[in-house]
Amino acid sequence: MKITKILLAITLLVTPLLASAQLSSIQQKVQAVMQMDHRTDAELARDTDRDPVNAIEFMGLEDDMTVVEFIPAAQAYYTKILGPVLRDNGHLMAVDSQGTFDRWGDWVEMPEMAMVHPVPIENNYSRSEGRYVPGELNFGIPDGSADKFLYVREYHNFNEADNARINAKVFATLKPGGEYVIIDHTRRHMKEETGDTGRREDPVSVIFQVQQAGFVLDRVSDMFFQESDDLTQEVGQIPNMTDRFFFVFRKPE
Repeated sequence: MKITKILLAITLLVTPLLASAQLSSIQQKVQAVMQMDHRTDAELARDTDRDPVNAIEFMGLEDDMTVVEFIPAAQAYYTKILGPVLRDNGHLMAVDSQGTFDRWGDWVEMPEMAMVHPVPIENNYSRSEGRYVPGELNFGIPDGSADKFLYVREYHNFNEADNARINAKVFATLKPGGEYVIIDHTRRHMKEETGDTGRREDPVSVIFQVQQAGFVLDRVSDMFFQESDDLTQEVGQIPNMTDRFFFVFRKPE
């Protein structure tokens, strides 16, 4: 009996170490940052359906990259994770309105956020169109200098013409071989947009639009597939997790 208890104790001790050893170095860094005190209870509650440990791994992000995050918004969910991950070797260009940055609070002054660089742009909301209208696009770095560009759950907030402008600017900003990450709520292909589906995007249309800018679709993840979402409801009415597409495009070398 004593031997059995000893073996059980050893198993309980070793299992977390083995699980950690199976994670990549970037996943381990993300996991460590997720335990930091600057993250709110609301952000912690989102971790289950956003799964940043595996999502950031699929993005192919490394800690020495120059990353652009487009419209992190007031919650800055990924900014708060990527800032400390990139602090020692990389840069994070956070592109949003000055009003967004004014609402961020003291966490952005933490030493761990030293490589987070806010880049203010004009981004006004049009009530008549129900979308945002970006002004001149400035990502804070020269063309051809970014390794990764993140556009997470914001593609739906701009019309097709403005997204064409954004996609073209992303293409110019990325290095050859750089990658463009898009995650958004799914709308059924060829279904007309309604008030209930305004915060959803047709993934086939998104692929076509981004390819028109010169990108190649490199990989697709189904990690945010949600069978219970019938793709017809407003995303704020979904009780658990919306169905989301997750694309990584590459700028040809």
